[in-house]
Amino acid sequence: MLFNSIEFLFIFLPITFFIYFGLNKLKLIKIATAWLVIASLAFYSYWKIDYLPLILISMLFNYSVGSTLTSEKKLKEIIYSETDNNVIPNLFQNLTNCKTLKQVQNDNFSPYNLKLYIKNNLRINRKLVMVLAIAVNIGLLCYYKYFNFIIENINAVFSANFNFMNIMLPLAISFFTFQQIAYIVDSYEYKTKEYDFLTYSLFVTFFPQLIAGPIVHHKEMMPQFANLRNRFINHKNISIGLFLLAIGLFKKIIIADTFSSFVHGMFDEVNTLTFLEAWCASISYTMQLYFDFSGYCDMAMGIGYLFNIILPQNFNSPYKADSIQDFWRRWHMTLSRFLRDYIYIPLGGNRKGELKTYRNLFLTFLIGGIWHGANWTFIIWGIMHGLATCIHKFWKNLNIKIPHFIAVIITFLFINITWVYFRAASITKANNIILSMFGFNGFEPIIINKLRFSFENGSFKLSILLLIASFILTFCVKNSIELSKKLKPNILCLTVTLMLLIVSILSINKVSEFLYFQF
Repeated sequence: MLFNSIEFLFIFLPITFFIYFGLNKLKLIKIATAWLVIASLAFYSYWKIDYLPLILISMLFNYSVGSTLTSEKKLKEIIYSETDNNVIPNLFQNLTNCKTLKQVQNDNFSPYNLKLYIKNNLRINRKLVMVLAIAVNIGLLCYYKYFNFIIENINAVFSANFNFMNIMLPLAISFFTFQQIAYIVDSYEYKTKEYDFLTYSLFVTFFPQLIAGPIVHHKEMMPQFANLRNRFINHKNISIGLFLLAIGLFKKIIIADTFSSFVHGMFDEVNTLTFLEAWCASISYTMQLYFDFSGYCDMAMGIGYLFNIILPQNFNSPYKADSIQDFWRRWHMTLSRFLRDYIYIPLGGNRKGELKTYRNLFLTFLIGGIWHGANWTFIIWGIMHGLATCIHKFWKNLNIKIPHFIAVIITFLFINITWVYFRAASITKANNIILSMFGFNGFEPIIINKLRFSFENGSFKLSILLLIASFILTFCVKNSIELSKKLKPNILCLTVTLMLLIVSILSINKVSEFLYFQF
């Protein structure tokens, strides 16, 4: 199910909203939570119910691992405190999945010897559990997302003839896998608490963020789910939520989807572009992706507000960035946070010397590129961003200042070029477009004058006007989050929200997926 569909806006969302708050008003808190989990799973299953068991098994597995790692925290706290010998056996009886610790109980270790045992052995066992759990999650992701890609490359390199598997990529697997890996690592580091499975399920499946992020963290979500004040309707949050939802719908339906047909024609239906055509195609996709993804982020946050849950900001005017580092602080912010906290820092971050810092930066962005998709174009895209980040760090160390305006232009042009690899179906196609952008295939716009894309009347001039409007909205107007923070629920706000909603809903002629759904 998509946010920009009639079924979601007029059936799923209002039914879920009113039943959830109705149950909470009757003080049926657990049932209300269960309802939201069921609704979220139904939202997920609407696309393809065959993969519902996959996300359920994934949640059960990761919850069990996290609970095991967290339970041993209690064991450690009690044993390292002043306790009598009766506490220890009672505690061990609850650790049914830890054979080595049971053996310690049976051997009647003294508290002192038990402390020594835990100090010398428990950390190793816990680390093994964490590593195996991460391996299972990554293995699952690799099977569904990269198996055929690996087979394709093995066949190409070794002239083999291995058969491809009939595997369809499960919706949202990249997002809920990363989210649960973070939970496992945090459980290992004693940063989580013991949660019941129902609350954990809501943390993973909460439908506004389930399909394409943000990649939420347990410490920013669990307290909100536990806060009883969030169980009752908040009219201010509803105002903010509807405002963000309206803006997100407008971005997606009116702007991003309008660019879509033009981008599709230039990237997929034309073999060779000239200079002007290539730049129009690349910038159009740059803007399509911007408004598509920011529109999704706005809608996700807006729907979260309706349920009194504030999702982390995931998008903050990234094209206003004055460096590649600044860009990644603004674009897909929760993915950047995950890559930093769970890949870059564990690799050593900037703590092991200059050369290893560059290595860690490069590997982090390479992994980020691979995460986005099973295609060499994404790997090239990740390599380009990794190299750019290393160059930026080197340049920054030289302490040479570039005027802000110039820095923004350079960053935008680089981002625009890299998006060509992000969008193109193959490296060859991407290279052809890049060559055209640098004038190697002529300058006269032949194809654009012949083909009709974008608006219903096929006007290329209107596409240019849309590009101009997009630049104004991107660079000269405050973003939706900035506007929502200053929002005052009044007639003007209501009028703007309703106008955006009406225009967007009336323009829904077909349901189009968000671009980040494919990742």
